[in-house]
Amino acid sequence: MKYAIAIDVGGTRIKYALVSHSGTIEYESTKAVDRTGNQPRVIDSLKQIVSELQNQATAAQGTVVGIGIGVPSIVDQGVVLFANNLPELDAINLESVMGNFARLPVHVANDADLMGLGEVRYGSGEDISDAVFLTVGTGIGGALILNRQLYGGYKHRGGELGHITINHLGVACSCGARGCLEAYASVTALTNQYRDLLIANRKPLPPVIDGHAVFSRYRASEKEAVAALQQHFGYMAAGIVSLIHIFAPQQVIIGGGISEAGEVYIDPIRQRVYASAMKESSCFTRIVAASRGNKAGFLGAATLVFG
Repeated sequence: MKYAIAIDVGGTRIKYALVSHSGTIEYESTKAVDRTGNQPRVIDSLKQIVSELQNQATAAQGTVVGIGIGVPSIVDQGVVLFANNLPELDAINLESVMGNFARLPVHVANDADLMGLGEVRYGSGEDISDAVFLTVGTGIGGALILNRQLYGGYKHRGGELGHITINHLGVACSCGARGCLEAYASVTALTNQYRDLLIANRKPLPPVIDGHAVFSRYRASEKEAVAALQQHFGYMAAGIVSLIHIFAPQQVIIGGGISEAGEVYIDPIRQRVYASAMKESSCFTRIVAASRGNKAGFLGAATLVFG
């Protein structure tokens, strides 16, 4: 059996797996990023993971044919750029560093791109050639898969789907612009909207306000939670309509923890999208929840190896 070493690097933890060409996960685990003081030591962690997975492949009587790695940064020809959360990697040619260590082909790409690719190849978008993937969390990330290939624009500087403008005079976004989809439709924005409604209505604040809490109260028909989610659905739909008009994908796949609520979350967005989108652009587009959860990132990394 031929395997890919598939790695999804986060700011504090790394998810990794041994994956076959069919997407079967032979072995998976997570590892905290090694630290010296306050500085992460990502490369040391990656080397330990590669050695561990090579041993796992040997035990399974298989062969590792390559390594795929997702990182939360722009990647250009193997060089990690603007790695603000992982400064050790910034401006490092991670493909060369890990290739020299493992003596294997190494492929490195942006983590959100790989989540989208993993969903298209092995999840909700299986057998789909063109898809838009959105991951909704603290911010909004995304990926474009066009003709079964990742598309990130010239030198991989594009694909910032959370930063399309839905209100050009709107609230400030962390990117420096105003009115971005992320500033209105992220889980951060949702919880802020909910908190503001509670305060405006002189209601007590719960001890924890996160996406799960807001959604639980939405299911219980609490007025403020319903109002906050209705706003959220509208903002999400506005962004998705624009993406459909540009790309006319076969699927829009929505991931992130909030999407795990399933149809009760997806359907209100879907209804708003289809009510607003041009029929000639949206007629072949399905809007679905992601299905591979936190495995999508390393599954996407495996596809870099197998092509």
